[in-house]
Amino acid sequence: MASSDTVSFPDNAGPRITILGGGPAGVGAAYMLSQSGKAKPVLLERAPKVGGNSGSFLHDGVHCDFGSHRLHPASDPSILAMIRGLLGDDLLTRPRHGRIRLKGSWIHFPLKPADLLMKMPKGFALSLLRDMGTKPFRKGAATPEAETFATILHKELGPAMCEGFYYPYMKKLWALPPEELAVTLARRRISGSSITKIIKKVLGQLPGIKKPQTGIFYYPRKGFGLISEALLGGAEKLGTWAALGASVTAVEHEGGKVRAVRYTAADSSEQRIATDHVWSTIPLSMLVRMAEPAAPAPVLEAADKMRYRGMILIYITLDQDQYTEYDAHYFPELNVPISRLSEPKNYSASSAPKGQTVLCAELPCDPHEELWGLTDDQLGQKLCECLVATGLPQPKLKASLTRRLSHAYPVYDRDFETHFAVLDKWVGSINGLLTFGRQGLFAHDNTHHALAMSAAAVECIDAAGTFDHARWAEHRKEFEHHVVED
Repeated sequence: MASSDTVSFPDNAGPRITILGGGPAGVGAAYMLSQSGKAKPVLLERAPKVGGNSGSFLHDGVHCDFGSHRLHPASDPSILAMIRGLLGDDLLTRPRHGRIRLKGSWIHFPLKPADLLMKMPKGFALSLLRDMGTKPFRKGAATPEAETFATILHKELGPAMCEGFYYPYMKKLWALPPEELAVTLARRRISGSSITKIIKKVLGQLPGIKKPQTGIFYYPRKGFGLISEALLGGAEKLGTWAALGASVTAVEHEGGKVRAVRYTAADSSEQRIATDHVWSTIPLSMLVRMAEPAAPAPVLEAADKMRYRGMILIYITLDQDQYTEYDAHYFPELNVPISRLSEPKNYSASSAPKGQTVLCAELPCDPHEELWGLTDDQLGQKLCECLVATGLPQPKLKASLTRRLSHAYPVYDRDFETHFAVLDKWVGSINGLLTFGRQGLFAHDNTHHALAMSAAAVECIDAAGTFDHARWAEHRKEFEHHVVED
C-alpha cells in the first residue's frame, strides 16, 4: 500500500461514518445524520461539486441540469418539507407543460383530455380503448419462468401502448430488446402506468372532478442541483466535513469489519481516514472493486456482469430568447436517437439572459458506440437536424457543449438480480458497510426515493453506532414498491 496521510475524523462523540458519493442520497444522509445529532459524518465526492447526475452548472448564463429533473408531488411530505425548509422561496411550484411524440403526432404530457380527443391518432386511440376492454382475456407467459418484461407489459398494458411507447422507449434507454429486460422492471413500471391509471389521471383534469397533483412539479430557481448544494451546506453548518474532488481508491476491512477509507484528494495527496461505518451511494460494482483485501473471485465476477447505460448530454446555445413554450419533449420512437429534450429556462420560468436560451438533449449512448467519438460541434449539428426532422423549429445554433456520463442508468437485464444478490450478500457480510441510493442499490428511482433511503439509513443507526439491520431489511422491502414518476 502506498504511503498515505492520516485524516482526523471531525471531533464528535458519535460513530465515525464516512459517506461515499455526493449525489442526493449521499448529501441527504449527511444532512439528516448531522441534524439528528447522532453523528457528524465525513462525505467524500469525486467531482468538484455535489449533485452527481442530479447536479447543475451555469452555462452561457443559463442554469443547466445533467438532463431533465423534477421534484415530484409524490415526494414524501417530510422530504418535501426538508427541502422547502432549506430552499425557501427558491423552490418553485411549476406547471408541467411537456409534449410526447406518438405515432408522428405531438401529444401534451401529462396527457390532457383535449389532446386525447383532438391530436392522438384515431387508430392509436381506438387501439388503446380496445386493449382496455380485452385485458381480462389477454394471456401472459405460460409459466413464471417464461415471463419477461415484454410478456408482462403486453398482458397488463396491451399491444398498442407497448409497441407504440414502452417497447421502443425502453430499447432506446437500455439498448436491449424488451424480451431481455428484467421482470421486476416491468412490474415497477406498470404499477404507476396502467392504461386505467393513465385514463384516471386524464379524467382528473376535467372540471368538477377532484384533481390529483399530476400537473405540477417543484423546481429550484437556480437548477435542480441546488437541492444537493443546499443539503450539503446545511450539513456542513451542523458539523459534517466534506471533501470535494476526492477520489476513493480503497475501502479497508479486516475481520469482517470496515476499518478505513483511502482516497486521492483534490491536491493529489493520498489520504486515509479510519472509520466505523462506510455508507456508499456510488455504483455497487465500483464499491466492491475498491475493497481491500479484494472481494472473492465470484463476487468480482458478478460485479463485472453488472451493466450501466451511458448517456451524452448535448447542450446547444441558441441566439433566441425561447425555443418553444414547452419544458420538455419526449421521443419514444426509435427513429429519433434522443430520448428527451428540455429547455432549462422554461423549467425555472427565467427570462435571463435575454435573447439567448439553452437546450439539453439526452442521447442514450455507451462509450464504445460511434456517436460517443463525435466532437461537441458535430453532435450539436446532428441534434439540430434531428429536431427539424421531427417537425420542431430550426434552432438558431450559436454553440455546442456536451457532458458524457458513462454510468447514467443501471441496466436491468434479465440476469441483473442474480448478480446483484451476490454483491449484496457480500457487502452485507462486512460489518459497517452499507449501500443505498440509485447506484448503490441498482434502483430505478427518483430523487425523492433516494432521499427516503437516506432517511431510512439514519433511522436505523443510534448515537452509539449500533445499526438495526432488521429494521433496514424492512425498509429495503419498502424500497421495492417505489413507483417511478416520469
